[in-house]
Amino acid sequence: MKIYKPAALLVLLLIVFSCKETGKEKKPEKTTSLASQENEDFRPSFHFSPKEHWMNDPNGMFYLNGTYHLFFQYYPEDNVWGPMHWGHATSKDMVTWEEQEIALYPDEKGYIFSGSAVVDHDNTSGFGDGLNTPIVAMFTYHDPKGEEEKRIDYQSQAIAYSLDEGKTWTKYEANPVIENPKLQDFRDPKITWNEDHKQWLMVLSAKDRAYFYSSKNLKDWKKVSEFGENYAAQDGVWECPDFFKMQVEGTNKTKWVLIQSTNPGGYNGGSGTQYFVGDWDGKNFTPEADLYGKNINHPYWLDFGKDNYAGVTWSNIPKEDGRTLFVGWMSNWLYAQEVPTETWRSAMTIARELRLIEENDDYIITSHPVEELEKYVGETITKWKLTDEDHAIVDHNDLDLTKAQVSFLIPKITKDVHFSLISEGDDQFKFGFKKEENEFYIDRSASGITDFGKEFASTVSTGQRISTSDSLQVRMILDNMSVEIFYDDGKTVMTEIFFPKQPYTSLKINEGVPVIDIEAAEFNFD
Repeated sequence: MKIYKPAALLVLLLIVFSCKETGKEKKPEKTTSLASQENEDFRPSFHFSPKEHWMNDPNGMFYLNGTYHLFFQYYPEDNVWGPMHWGHATSKDMVTWEEQEIALYPDEKGYIFSGSAVVDHDNTSGFGDGLNTPIVAMFTYHDPKGEEEKRIDYQSQAIAYSLDEGKTWTKYEANPVIENPKLQDFRDPKITWNEDHKQWLMVLSAKDRAYFYSSKNLKDWKKVSEFGENYAAQDGVWECPDFFKMQVEGTNKTKWVLIQSTNPGGYNGGSGTQYFVGDWDGKNFTPEADLYGKNINHPYWLDFGKDNYAGVTWSNIPKEDGRTLFVGWMSNWLYAQEVPTETWRSAMTIARELRLIEENDDYIITSHPVEELEKYVGETITKWKLTDEDHAIVDHNDLDLTKAQVSFLIPKITKDVHFSLISEGDDQFKFGFKKEENEFYIDRSASGITDFGKEFASTVSTGQRISTSDSLQVRMILDNMSVEIFYDDGKTVMTEIFFPKQPYTSLKINEGVPVIDIEAAEFNFD
């Protein structure tokens, strides 16, 4: 990710960082006036956010003994990016979170940049004590002194282990386990167990491509291949990769999926996350376009909105569960350090289940809010069809839109569709579908507080519609400062944040568009 650094750190930090890239020359000025809503008013009700200070990439996510662990890039001394630590939070259901003590601190080898963690059930690492299963985390060391000296080898890969289910960690005495091969951008290791070849497999971002490594013991790693030269988005640095096998829905076929964040170069500018589907032979990843010479007919972006970046999946999900579970950082490096929250900055997306489907001879990843969210659904309002003269799908008489989900169906699209989230003031968050262009859009130019960063509302976001259906299915998750819109059963997703001067109280649609099967509910976390 792109990183913006405080002035006090510029002596040490120059150009490139974990899941980040170039930096501004001074610390952003803090916002002092936020009209009727400010700071804590924007804090999400059920998306994870730190109690205070700065957060970015999700890291080291694993599941064990009924608990989901989420680690994250964290700077505990300011609300902008700084020397990176691994923060830590835990949850029983990926919805309500409890923040824990900081897991990993910077040391003489450098800052603790992004990475991953796995449960080493067979003690292949030898870190186990015979009683406790080791958790092994792999992360990038970022050496600020090396960067200051203008070396290009100041990022290397290291490991740490935990024998108490992630509460405390011991760094490996022989770190780093992978030295830098003379690359300025060399970071964000993501590990998985490759059952077919009985080895640990790791993917690592290396400037404009991904490097693949294998290991038998999580300590000794061998590079086996690389992928990405001249593929897809190449306008920025590749970061925060993930690599895993998925079963194609409704079939016995399996494919390998490479998730690859890039910054800049996102679909709508700044940060974005693309994906590739293909095969893995134990050494090389071959995407579908190369396998069958297909004409790729849709852009492979996990989320078309501006605010879902650096997302990765949880490791060690039980086979009987079988889901691929994902969470991303809900912001964008274009303005992340300037948003109008002072005591804390940034939140994660809701946890999502990723599914792989085959449609029209193409493979598509769809995204869905995790089913655990449903247990927090309160009283549900249903309407067979829209009858209100003011074209309100939901208004303040129905429910509180600051923590709600809304779903509905447009049975036949015959014209452009325009939605507006509207506050009691004059704030409007506009989004919808343009039929001729076959694309969705989000316009937050009048959404509320927008003047904190020139990139926040200066352009309208767009997202390609992948479905070819005449009808349009919409599901929205709303939480104080964010909306996550899942179109067409998750085939196209758009996530964006906003800061209205007053809370949004109604959702309206333009005249002449039929809406049926409306279902809306507040979330209840009491």
